[in-house]
Amino acid sequence: MRVSPTAAALVASTLTVFSWGHSALAQESSSDLAKKLSNPIASLISVPFQFNYDSGYGPADGNRQVLNIQPVIPFSLNEDWNLISRTITPVIWQNDIAGASGHQFGLGDTTQSLFFSPKQPGSGGLIWGAGPAFLLPMATDELLGSGKWGVGPTAVALKQQGPWTYGMLANHIWSFAGQRDRDDVSATFLQPFVSYTTPDAWTFTLNTESTYDWEHNDWSVPLNLQVSKLVKFGKQPVSLTAGARYWAKSPDSGPDGWGVRVAVTFLFPK
Repeated sequence: MRVSPTAAALVASTLTVFSWGHSALAQESSSDLAKKLSNPIASLISVPFQFNYDSGYGPADGNRQVLNIQPVIPFSLNEDWNLISRTITPVIWQNDIAGASGHQFGLGDTTQSLFFSPKQPGSGGLIWGAGPAFLLPMATDELLGSGKWGVGPTAVALKQQGPWTYGMLANHIWSFAGQRDRDDVSATFLQPFVSYTTPDAWTFTLNTESTYDWEHNDWSVPLNLQVSKLVKFGKQPVSLTAGARYWAKSPDSGPDGWGVRVAVTFLFPK
């Protein structure tokens, strides 16, 4: 598969930005680090490269491959609060997703989320964060993005008890500007999740990444089951993930059946 100079430069620059953290690795156990990865707002710099393959789009049975580059960066605001930045920038390869629409390759729209989160868990061990989410029309082709600027609230709440992590991440984004001839955006994203981490740093995760499109009254509901293993290359901790998903519900023009997910996540503990 040929990767464009734009995508290669984006991957290289992302790794370069976070390479400074390598020299500051804390001596945390692999199991502890694996469990932190199950917390979307952990105080841990991580850079996931997540690849997804889905098919069955529209009448031409189109397919789409997406490499999501998803850096997570925590910032300490004071003794009590963190600000966690979560960015999702997709690099997309797709074919005939809108009937006989041909092949497109390039960047999709970026989603930028900011969570203000207490450093210590609350009552009953509740971990939470909330803030704004932004939709940035970065797509390099009109079939790769919405053509709209968007904004809305996002929040996450979870608990970690022993080897278990369970919770919910959600957001809602409304468009407020962009190309006038494109559909408005009003979408709710819901991601309930549960994971189990073993003492030898295997993590088993079940979640959905459901979206309700209020403009077209359509649900997209993929059920994801994945397995991750945290390993170290020298002193560099890396999480390797593989999994499958089943589209329980999607629009007529959306994906169908089974999909595949694999990911590599670089961790940079403080």
